[in-house]
Amino acid sequence: MISLEHSFLRGSYPPLVTPLRDGEVDYETYARLIERQIEGGSHGIVVNGTTGEPSTLTVEERNRLVEVAVKAARGRIPVVAATGSQSHAESIELTLGAEKAGAAAVLVVTPYFIRPPQRGLVEYFLDIGRRTDLPLLLYHIPGRAAVDLKAETIAQIADGLPTLVGMKHAANDLGLVTALLTKLGPDFRVFVGLEELSFPMLALGASGLMNAVGNLVPRRIADLYRAAAEGDLEEARRLHESLFELNQAIFFDTNPIPIKHMMMRMGLLATEEHRLPMVRATAELAGRLDGVLRRAGLL
Repeated sequence: MISLEHSFLRGSYPPLVTPLRDGEVDYETYARLIERQIEGGSHGIVVNGTTGEPSTLTVEERNRLVEVAVKAARGRIPVVAATGSQSHAESIELTLGAEKAGAAAVLVVTPYFIRPPQRGLVEYFLDIGRRTDLPLLLYHIPGRAAVDLKAETIAQIADGLPTLVGMKHAANDLGLVTALLTKLGPDFRVFVGLEELSFPMLALGASGLMNAVGNLVPRRIADLYRAAAEGDLEEARRLHESLFELNQAIFFDTNPIPIKHMMMRMGLLATEEHRLPMVRATAELAGRLDGVLRRAGLL
């Protein structure tokens, strides 16, 4: 594994929502959201992650979002570009586009719907990773992709790809975290992808958080990481518990339907617009989410 600066790919890297207005990507608002993340203490951002609804965007839109993010960040925080798709060809195009735009690293999801064998996943990630010099993170989200990465598979990829530096783990398998850190060493970056498991994974040695709720309260998520990294587990647990209802609310409906509604209510988005088949929050859901925001002191 290539050597990374100690602070790089550690901390809170929220996966940003993609603002839409009248069917088009609202790049101006996107740039403002990045500025808010920097002011809120986030250590980096993820562009085109699941929360950004990338499967409803075109390749051109996804590449432009990375360009906008790099320009808006101006080197103040790293921009991680999620460049995976169900298509090998699209994943290559997106990865090369992210490198050209100046992204600091790429996050590549397991190719969804196909349900390939483990040996196919090894070859897939080796092929994509060898086409770029950027550090690469695997994105393991079996609940959405219906693809499960085994520890042995990840180790095989690491053996053949020195630029594999970590993964986003969006599953409740805590054992996999320990298995990977044992096999690949503590410098292998494991990012928490399920909000409710933030504190437990950090306590096991995860390097950071890629939490959708960071769109709402970036400072609190950064503080949670910092407390855990400094060994203040009592404070980390307190922050984790204070975030618990917000974390649960993200999944009252398919992410990012709840989070876009809450961001609109907080004045961060002009609209909670989605592209089909994603739709806005129902009146009942909106009421539940507004209650969560009030209890969290965000309304």
